[in-house]
Formats: sequence, C-alpha cells, structure tokens
Amino acid sequence: MKKYWMVAMAAVFCIIARAQDDIYPAKKYMGPLYILRGTVHIGNGQVLDNATIRIDSGRIQEVGQNIPAPASGAKVVDANGKQVYPGLILPVTNLGLEEIAANVRGTNDYIELGNFNPEIRSIVAYNTASKIINVLKANGILLAGVTPEGGTISGSSTIVQLDAWNWEDAAYKMDFAIHLNMPGFIKRPERFMRFSGQPQEMTDPTRQALDKIEEVKSFFRQAKAYAEEPTHPETNLKFEAVKGLFNKKQKLFVHGDQVKQMLIAIDFVKEFGFDVVIVGGSESFLIAPLLKQNNIAVILEQEHELPATEDDDVDQPYKTPAQLMQAGVLFALNDKHEESRFRNLMFNAGTAAAYGLTKEQALQAITLNSAKILGIDDRTGSIEVGKDANIVISEGDILDMRSSIIIHAFIQGTEVSLDNKQKQLYDKYMYKYGLSHPATAH
Repeated sequence: MKKYWMVAMAAVFCIIARAQDDIYPAKKYMGPLYILRGTVHIGNGQVLDNATIRIDSGRIQEVGQNIPAPASGAKVVDANGKQVYPGLILPVTNLGLEEIAANVRGTNDYIELGNFNPEIRSIVAYNTASKIINVLKANGILLAGVTPEGGTISGSSTIVQLDAWNWEDAAYKMDFAIHLNMPGFIKRPERFMRFSGQPQEMTDPTRQALDKIEEVKSFFRQAKAYAEEPTHPETNLKFEAVKGLFNKKQKLFVHGDQVKQMLIAIDFVKEFGFDVVIVGGSESFLIAPLLKQNNIAVILEQEHELPATEDDDVDQPYKTPAQLMQAGVLFALNDKHEESRFRNLMFNAGTAAAYGLTKEQALQAITLNSAKILGIDDRTGSIEVGKDANIVISEGDILDMRSSIIIHAFIQGTEVSLDNKQKQLYDKYMYKYGLSHPATAH
C-alpha cells in the first residue's frame, strides 16, 4: 500500500512540475498605450460610453471621450463594443500557498505550528508557478491578498499582482495586515453528527473563547509596551511583527462570523486603537450600525453558501451586501471556495447585484472597495488618472457568467497572457476530435 501511495504522490508532483511550463510572465511594457472606444466602468459607480484610456509608464494618464488620437508608435487596443473594467481584487486567499485542496501536504504551505505566529510572512512562501494563478487572470482577477491560516494569530498577508517570476516581483504591498482567528462562542453540531448517535463533546465554548481572548489581549498589551520602548536589549520577533498595528501602518484582520466575535473586535478598536477589518462576517448585518459607528470594514468571504443559522432567511447571504451598504459600512466581497479555487469572485458580485445592489455597486465591492480596505486605493481599484493601469476588457458583462469572456488584461500597463492549463487542455482535445486546428483554437 505504501508503494502505491508513493507512486501516486510522484505522479501528482510530475503533473504540477510540468503544468504551464510554456506560460510565463509578460515582458514589462512602459510605453504609450491607448484603449479606444470602450464602455469604461470606472469602478466608483461612473460609466463612460465610447471612452478612451491613455496610459503611459504603466499609469493612467487620461480617461474620457475627447482624448486626441494616439501618437505614432503607441500601442492601441480597440475596445469598441466591449466592456472595460478595473482589475478585480481577491482580498483574502491562500492562492500560491495551497495548490491542491485535498490535503496533499507537499503542495501546501499556508499554515505554521503554534498559536501565536505574527512573525510568519505569507509572501516568502508564495509560489508564482501555481497553475491556479493563470486561471484567475483569465477571469479578470489581477491582484490578491495572500494570507496565512491556522492558530490564533496566523501572521501577515501581502498583496500580490498575478504576473510575476518570483515573490519579489509579485509583491504589490508587503505585510499590510496581521490576521487574528477569533475563537467561536457557539459550538454548533457538525453536519450529520446529530443523526449519527455519537455523543457530542460537552464543553463550554464561551468560557474557552473568553480565556483565549484574554490571552490575545495580554499578548497585545505586552506588544504595545514593547513598541513604546525606545530601545530593546533583545529583539522580540513576535512583538516587532505587530508594531505596525499601533501606528496604523498595518490593519488587524479579524476572522469571525458570529456577532459575539465581532463585538470582541470592536473591543480591540476601543482598547488598542487598531484599524480592524472583519473577515467572514456572515452575521454582520445584525450589527451593521455598530460596525459603521466604529469604522470597521467587512470582507464577506463567501456569497454562495447556506445561511449561518436556521433562523436566517434562506437568501440571507445574498442580501447581506446590500444591507451593509444601506448602513454605510465599507465592505468588499471575496471568494474562498476551495473546489472552484476562487475563480467565481465576479459571479459572487453578480449575485449581490440581483439582491439589492446595482451592478456598479457590486463591481465596486470587488474593485475599489477592496482596494480601500487593503490600503491600495491610491494605486488601484478604479480607472482614474494617476493610478496603475490594472485593467481588464470583457466581451460582455463581467458579473454574468453567460457573457463574461475576458479578452485582454493589463497589469501596470503591461498586457499579460490569458492562457492557462485548462485552455490548453481544451485546445488539445478539440484538435484530437477534429473540431479545430491548433493554429485557430481558442
């Protein structure tokens, strides 16, 4: 049995090693670029018909309808009849840290031993050769927040752009957030366990959660005292890693869905003055005014899921974005679905658009809102003058899975390849059965 297992593992690694070996990052382009005659969705709610975008040195120079014709030698992309959008942002993900979700340990590097690991940096483990990355680019996702998992404090996340040779090239904003996994205050029975006849563990989850919270607070109190000291006889790596929380150079991303978990997050704001973001927040609609009052943003992790409790409306996950917006809470949408590997981010937004948001508001939830929460809205998230030219062009509505076909993508003004392993397999078998020739296959 052991022999067969080793053979199977070897086969997996061979597949990974050989995948996409002919797809590589684009050569950086810093010259003039014009995107002409497209319907430009700015990302802030504004839409310009028949508009032109002028780009130079990787940044947007002009956006409008009366821009002079391209200069000789400029690269030109005709977007007539097409939809032009800001590059989509996946704010919290283990992309590049986990390749195969089914516990194939050799492909996973997203979790560290121990409970308090603020010094762990996800970026140094980020694998730019992941074959998932090119699939996301082909769906319009150009930036991602690579995030560690596990323990109570997982470590720091970094924003990456998805067309790079190595993690140094990929890094867009380094170590911008520390991630805290809030303990649960309610222990709900695992699915099917209630019918199994097996005894349920009888513990007090609230007591356990409060004890854990006190440990976390004690850690941050010590870290605060350490940060206030002008010099240190010895360097404490864990305390050094969270210094940015106290001067607001970093944000504290609190992972939790329950109201009690979010109330504790508010307590962190009041005691330590942290800039807090809720990740998950399935019950955030219940305390939306309180979140607004304390200036706490929310990243809703998964739109396409069941309600959190039996008492919630069956369509509650679909309605939550609109309810947060009505309360004035800054929110963004995410996609954490392991099987589809995050490629449905824009369709999560499409569902939100069917349940209370306008399409431009839904688009903003995966572009400009995400950029604001991640602290990069001065560089990206919308198609505005002075920002990086992170842009995608679609033949149809990017929020609609029936018409969304991405035909061009630009990261900092450089057009990137939309090829990926799945497209290659499609072409291969279309050719095998005589349905197309490799030269004309799409």
